[in-house]
Amino acid sequence: MKLNVVVSLLLLLASTATCCPPSDHRALLAFRAALHEPYLGIFNSWTGQDCCHNWYGVSCDSLTHRVADINLRGESEDPIFERAHRTGYMTGHISPAICDLTRLSAITIADWKGISGEIPTCITRLPFLRTLDLIGNQISGPIPNDIGRLHRLAVLNVADNRISGSIPKSLTSLSSLMHLDLRNNLISGLIPSDFGRLTMLSRALLSGNRITGRIPESLTKIYRLADVDLSGNQLYGPIPPSLGRMAVLATLNLDGNKFSGEIPQTLMTSSVMNLNLSRNLLQGKIPEGFGPRSYFTVLDLSYNNLKGPIPRSISGASFIGHLDLSHNHLCGRIPVGSPFSHLEAASFMYNDCLCGKPLRACLKN
Repeated sequence: MKLNVVVSLLLLLASTATCCPPSDHRALLAFRAALHEPYLGIFNSWTGQDCCHNWYGVSCDSLTHRVADINLRGESEDPIFERAHRTGYMTGHISPAICDLTRLSAITIADWKGISGEIPTCITRLPFLRTLDLIGNQISGPIPNDIGRLHRLAVLNVADNRISGSIPKSLTSLSSLMHLDLRNNLISGLIPSDFGRLTMLSRALLSGNRITGRIPESLTKIYRLADVDLSGNQLYGPIPPSLGRMAVLATLNLDGNKFSGEIPQTLMTSSVMNLNLSRNLLQGKIPEGFGPRSYFTVLDLSYNNLKGPIPRSISGASFIGHLDLSHNHLCGRIPVGSPFSHLEAASFMYNDCLCGKPLRACLKN
């Protein structure tokens, strides 16, 4: 009889040791109480005392049994979505109780479409946080001012929300940040002048906001930066030629702004393969200097004030997949041969006096 009691106690202690602590359990239930998910029942599994096992979207550290990861995605291939034949929809707000989960390394509450309220400011007190992904909700208010305290943060994604205010100055203190996605919000103000302090950054996606001012020169000094999307803002001034000297920059989208001046020649022979400068106030000629290093999957210069001929050197580009020079003031003969043989008339329409295939034939002298 005594042996059975001892065995039972040992089993109880073992099971308790692998459960999440009561403080994490309470925090998760308070977090859940602030949300309403009416269709999929993703919180139906959040029962019992052991939140480390079989609680949907919750993962714990295998050694400490503290909650380490909240991963709730409203668009997923998980069977719970396939059975319901729908994507997720959730309302409510992100409770500050999430900040009581002090060992969190990842928070993903993405694509629920109806979650509103502000980002809890206490989230900046989570010292182990590496991922904050809140894309695709209705979250409003500013990015917390002291976001820069999260020195381990590698991913910050608040795209497709209603975030307002300016980019916090402290954001440039995120020394581990690799992926920054602020697209499609209501963010205003300037890009911080010391943006180049983000030395680990590979993607800077800031499109679809109300950001103004110039591109800071420090941004062009970020060696790892491969993808820059500043389209659909109110940026102005000249395009820095140093963008064309960045080592690994492959995508540069500056369309839909108020950039003026001439197109830097450096961009024609750079590492950039997807270049969109359309819908700006660019002037002057399309620069010469195309050559074997010029490889573009997309080259879009449409809706500007470009003048003069299409440069002959463009025929020396190794590849141009999609070219759009329409809605400018270009004039002269369209070069023949690659990369022009596969292009349609829409690529050249609404200029002053371009001629040759695929437009009308040029008049003979």
